[in-house]
Amino acid sequence: MIKKEMIAMLLAGGQGSRLGVLTTHMAKPAVPFGGKYRIIDFPLSNCINSGIDTVGVMTQYQPLKLNSHIGIGIPWDLDRNIGGVTVLPPYEKNMHSEWYTGTANAIYQNIEYMETYNPDYVLILSGDHIYKMDYEVMLDFHKQTNSDVTIAAMSVPMEEAKRFGIVITDEKRQIVEFEEKPEVPHSNLASMGIYIFSWETLKEAITALKDQPSLDFGKHVIPYCHEKGKRLFAYEYNGYWKDVGTLHSYWEANMELIDIIPEFNLYEEYWRIYTKSEILPPQFIARGTAIGRSIIGEGSSIYGEIYNSVIGCGVKVGSGTVIRDSIIMNNSVIGSNCTLDKCIIAEDCEIGDRVIMGTGEEVPNDTDPSIYNNSLVTVGEHSILPNALRVGKNCVLAGTFTQADFDGLSMPSGKSMIKAGEAK
Repeated sequence: MIKKEMIAMLLAGGQGSRLGVLTTHMAKPAVPFGGKYRIIDFPLSNCINSGIDTVGVMTQYQPLKLNSHIGIGIPWDLDRNIGGVTVLPPYEKNMHSEWYTGTANAIYQNIEYMETYNPDYVLILSGDHIYKMDYEVMLDFHKQTNSDVTIAAMSVPMEEAKRFGIVITDEKRQIVEFEEKPEVPHSNLASMGIYIFSWETLKEAITALKDQPSLDFGKHVIPYCHEKGKRLFAYEYNGYWKDVGTLHSYWEANMELIDIIPEFNLYEEYWRIYTKSEILPPQFIARGTAIGRSIIGEGSSIYGEIYNSVIGCGVKVGSGTVIRDSIIMNNSVIGSNCTLDKCIIAEDCEIGDRVIMGTGEEVPNDTDPSIYNNSLVTVGEHSILPNALRVGKNCVLAGTFTQADFDGLSMPSGKSMIKAGEAK
């Protein structure tokens, strides 16, 4: 019988609707990050760096790009005969077919997969956070405290605490109270959505709660374990951790990579972030260009000026173009004599010549001000924008556009243009 001390279950089926058009055609964990990575690379790299060689990845929403990125796990050394990485979509059972309806429901539906490895411990991870963590140290803490459930937690500003599951602990870090997104938090120690369960405890809880609609760890499983008198402990984490769930936090996390002394360092030898890399030529930087404090991906050709920006792989930037405080994703083409300020341009876009984006006054977005804000201009993947277009702040575009789509070749601040077939 196969025996693994600890296996990881990685939840990667989320839509990530607060990322707007960036997740129209892909799950949030597949969204590019940092010029050459995808968000899911971070928990996968953490697993192999922590000595975990068996990872089940649960996918559901728009999984095509994610599945093709993960493949058989070669970049993370997870192509193993026993263990390795396994993509686990929902599947048809003999009685009925069922989508994953909650985080813990997804785990319950894969109980047979977990039993194959007869683990002592199961590590539950989310596929949409940017951080580096040694899960082996967390497992040592779990063993030392003789814990049934260990929750990774970190201090957050008190005013943000109500967005999280909040834990209250005693002096030994044992959890005495757990509140899921409380209106009035009694602590600022927030659950990071990273759990280590002793296998018997996890199996008992998800089996007992299996008929609970939208079975969730924060709402159901953790309170159940607490009520049943299980030993719950908080493992306090003090490093960099970013939930890139909104466009602004996603933009911010990318911009933090190019700080003079970045809080989150992609270049550490001892804790590498692995990814599926295309075979690309080196970057080409033409004469007369200027690049300041930016990341430029492999295979990119730069003829313009780039400042404080993250440029993906295979990007082309035309001469006379100035890009500031922006994210340009893989294989996008930016024309000549353009000015881009605070833009997020998704993959495979074509921006015409003489286009100005991120100009004008600050006006709230007319369709989704909670998504498209902070002066960002967002362009969905495969979009084509015509020459000489002027786009204001807090705008979103997705689709193929011609000059006839715009009144006077201008798109005022706060406007949304999403062509039919492009979900918002």
